[in-house]
Order: sequence, then structure tokens, then C-alpha cells
Amino acid sequence: MRPAPGAVVAPDERLPWGQTAAMGLQHVVAMFGATVLAPILMGFNPNLAILMSGIGTLIFFALTRGRVPSYLGSSFAFIGVVIAATGYAGQRPNANTAVTLGGIVGCGVAYVLIGLLVQAAGTGWIERFMPPVVTGAIVAVIGLNLAAVPVKNMAQGNFDAWMQALTFLSVAAVAVFARGMLQRLLILAGLVLATVFYALLTNGLGWGRPVDLSGVAAAAWFGLPVFTAPAFSAHVLLLIVPVAVILVAENLGHLKAVTAMTGRNLDPYIGRAFIGDGVATIVSGGVGGTGVTTYAENIGVMAATRIYSTAVFVVAAAIAVLLGFSPKFGAVIQAIPLPVMGGVSIVVFGLIAISGAKIWVDNRVDFSRNDNLVVAAITLIVGTGDFTLKFGDFALGGIGTATFGAVILWALLGRRG
Repeated sequence: MRPAPGAVVAPDERLPWGQTAAMGLQHVVAMFGATVLAPILMGFNPNLAILMSGIGTLIFFALTRGRVPSYLGSSFAFIGVVIAATGYAGQRPNANTAVTLGGIVGCGVAYVLIGLLVQAAGTGWIERFMPPVVTGAIVAVIGLNLAAVPVKNMAQGNFDAWMQALTFLSVAAVAVFARGMLQRLLILAGLVLATVFYALLTNGLGWGRPVDLSGVAAAAWFGLPVFTAPAFSAHVLLLIVPVAVILVAENLGHLKAVTAMTGRNLDPYIGRAFIGDGVATIVSGGVGGTGVTTYAENIGVMAATRIYSTAVFVVAAAIAVLLGFSPKFGAVIQAIPLPVMGGVSIVVFGLIAISGAKIWVDNRVDFSRNDNLVVAAITLIVGTGDFTLKFGDFALGGIGTATFGAVILWALLGRRG
């Protein structure tokens, strides 16, 4: 079905293929910065993450029967637990990814099981156990728990610290003063701007470690990414599997947003959407990629263009798969200076924390109620302070403790009505 010119394009409607291709490219641009940044912050292969984001989107399209317009990119919810599990300090690549891949696969399995339960029983039980005060606190903790990583581990001296500051100021300047699509790509644009400044000061003036582009010159244009098989550990599984709670909250929120924008009731597809996202996470983690999630960036593009056709995301996924088979693209990503990535990380982790607060604001969480106040307060400090509980040889770190703790605290303390 083709819409009238200028009309809202519904998920089951199709534009001419030329327009569909152009829109697909725009969605690739929108998801690109975050989908590449997340694996870099975890020490994963960005080429493989891009490839698996495309494959994951195709899986999601198939399992939702082409009814839910979404792009699946690298999930930031995994960053904290992956860093905790591997002790990663920003020096790429991460040599201990295999055991976290097992955790990502386990998280995907849990996510699929939740999707099957939703298919059978609906979403009411999720909203009872994870109201906005809980999901907001958990999301905020992910950003706050990560704060020390760029500040303590990604600047090796005073010059690097100043370059981090220059980087987050560059991102902030793009966010505030740019307009249109450039503003939407604030992370990517700020990163490029800061890298140029860094190269001028290091390669040009010799003030720090220069940018090395020899790997870019040597890399082939086309080739297979490096795949890694997962390894399984009970400790890491218990650390990473709770991320499924975050993925559920993200996906549910995105589906509700698209329902409001399109006027199409997507509730019958919520269970399928969870299953699709879960299967995509299993497949990605099974070969060495990051866990994936539906992307708010692409929902923003749909809101701006009023084009919700799911065919657009098939094109976007195909473009991502092609990028994933380019080692030269991966070499460019690996050449980004560590202090620049540290400055970008400060912004990204802060934005994650603030997005948790935004959940509270958007849902008008009433902090004059002591149950809301206490649940949020304890969750934030437990997660930020990396409060750890040990069960024999197993240790549950801050993010895991905060996630389980928020749900349990609400079950025990939350007033109904």
C-alpha cells in the first residue's frame, strides 16, 4: 500500500524504492554514533557490532511480521556489567570478552522468556513490578556506576585530561548551537571535532601521543570481521542477565511511543517485539557482538519525518551489514584517541543517568510519597557506590544489586493506588 504524497506513512505502507533507500540511509546515520560507540566503550569489535545490528534488525522485522518499525543497535545497558565483569579500562581491544558474551546470550534467553510470558499474559505484570520509579532508578544507576571509568582510566596525564574536557565541550557545543540533523548527531559530530583538535595539537605541535592512521591505510576495504565464541560463567551470567529488565523497559517505552505517533495499536506485538530483540541479542552475543536494543534515535527520525514504514528499516539493516564487512571502517574507529573517547564517555554516561531522571519527570513520579523516595534513594546509592553482596564465591556488583534491589524494594514497600 502506498500513501498519498505528504501523508503520514504507516508501518504497513510502502514508499517508492528510491525514497525508501534514502530514508534507510538516514536511519543508518541516526543510529551510527551510538551503535559504534557502545562496543568501543566495552572493547568490542565495532565492525561486528554494526554487522550484528543490521542482522538483528532483520531478525526483529521477521519475528514482528514487519509490523513494528524499529532499528536494533548496540545497547548501552550492557556497558557497566561488561566493564565490571572484565575489568576493562579503555585499552582496545578487550581481551576478556568471551565470558561476557555468554552473559549476553543468557540475557537474550531471559528476554525471550519474558516475551513468551507477555504473549501469554499481557504486559500488566511488568508495569506492576517495574513502575517508572524503579525503571528510572535502574537506568540512572547504569550511567552513574560508570562515571569513574573515563575519569580515572581513560586519561593518562594532564594533557589527556584537558583533551577529555575539550571533547565534552565540543559535544556540548554541537548539542546547544547546531541545528537539524547535525544536532541529532551531537555525539558523532563532537567526537569528529575533538579528534581534529587532538590531531592538530599532537601530530601538529607534538604535545601528546599522535593519532596513528597506519592501521587505516593497511586495512582492506572488504573482509570478514573477527568472530568470538562465548564462554559461560555462573558469576557473569548472574551479573549480566538482569540487564533484560532494562531492555524490557526500553522496548516497552519505545513501542508505546510509536503507538502514540502512528495511531496504530502495537500492543498485540509487544511480546513478539521482546522475542525479536531477545533472539537478536542471542545471535549477536553468540558470535562476539554486543547486546542490542530498539533505538530511540531512530524513533526520533520517524517522529520528524512521519514515515513509519518498516521497509525503511530493511534497507537500513542491509546498509549496516555492508559496513560490517569493511575492515577499513573498523580501523578508522580504532584510530580514535583514547582521551577523546574518554570525553565522549563522560557525556554519554551522564546522558544515560539523566535519561533515568527523565523517566521520572515524564511519568510524574511523586517523590512526596515515601515509597517512591526510599526506593529511588537506596537504588541510586547502592548502584553508584558499587555496593557488592557476596554469596559464597559469587559477588553481585553495584548494577546487579541495584537492579534486583529496586524490584524487590518496590515489591516490599510500594503502595498500590
